[in-house]
Formats: sequence, structure tokens, C-alpha cells
Amino acid sequence: MRKIVLIYGLIAGVIVGAMLIITVPLYEKGTLDFENGELLGYSTMVVALSLVFFGVKSFRDNYQNGTITFLKGLQVGLLITLVASLVYATAWEICYHNMADTYVQKMETYYYDKMKAEGATVEELEKSKTQFEMYKNNFLMRFSITAFMEMFPVGLIISLISAGLLRKKEFLPPQSVAR
Repeated sequence: MRKIVLIYGLIAGVIVGAMLIITVPLYEKGTLDFENGELLGYSTMVVALSLVFFGVKSFRDNYQNGTITFLKGLQVGLLITLVASLVYATAWEICYHNMADTYVQKMETYYYDKMKAEGATVEELEKSKTQFEMYKNNFLMRFSITAFMEMFPVGLIISLISAGLLRKKEFLPPQSVAR
């Protein structure tokens, strides 16, 4: 199981991490904004985390004789998601320290202005500013938010779907090799 988790998790993490490294400069230049960028980011996560499905299927077919329980499928999927999320958060830290000169400031301004337009109170706006300062200055908080509040929930959903589908032997059964 370890080999499958690492292979599929690393590939998914590299896909999302590479897209992050590609898009951060586009934010800096103004080519992307926070609305279309969010859509692009989560779409990339879904595409990359589709590897959860293939990882669970590979484990089922190659190590479980073509059968897998829902819980075992979920376990494999979540472990793949964990690896991918950690790679993604690492890629963000690289971007944060080397490429995102004004990105976080622009993000803070965007969300602050959005909250203001939606009628946030002065207290809510101050709380938001305090949270952004903590985010900027606390590696553990920033890494945890990036890994577990951005990417992991997407992988959780994909893991649940994959485990549910692949527990059925008839769903994409293993291919026999003709000799």
C-alpha cells in the first residue's frame, strides 16, 4: 500500500504544486484575479486528485485480488490525499517565500474589501486583519491551512466517491492479460 500511496500522492501533489508555481506569477502580473484563480485552483485540485481513484483501483486490483472494502478504499484514498496535500503545502511555502511578493497583500486587500462590501462590522474587519497577520507570520498555521483546509477537503470527497464505487467488484474489474 505504501508504494501506491506515495506514487499517486506524489504525482497528484506535483501536479497541483506545479500549477501553483505557474499561476502565482500570473497573479503578480494581474493576469489572474482571485475569482478566476480560485476556480482554476480548485479545478486543478480535482484533476490532480482524480489520481486517488486510480490509486485505490490499482491497490484493489493488484494487492486485493480485485476486491476492496469501503473502509480500506477510503484509507488508501485519504493517505494519497494526505501526501498530495503535504506536497501542495510545501509548494505554497516555496512560492510564499520566493515568488509571492505582493500576493498575500493583494489577497488580504481583496477579502477585506469583499467583507466591507458585504457589510462586515469594524470588529469583523479587525479580526480578519489579525488572522491575516497570524497567517503571514506563523509557518505552522499557514502550512496547516494550506494542506488541510484547501486541498484535503477536496481529496476527502474524491476518496469517499472512489471508495464507494470501487468496493463493487463489477465496477471496472481488473483486466485479464491474454496469453
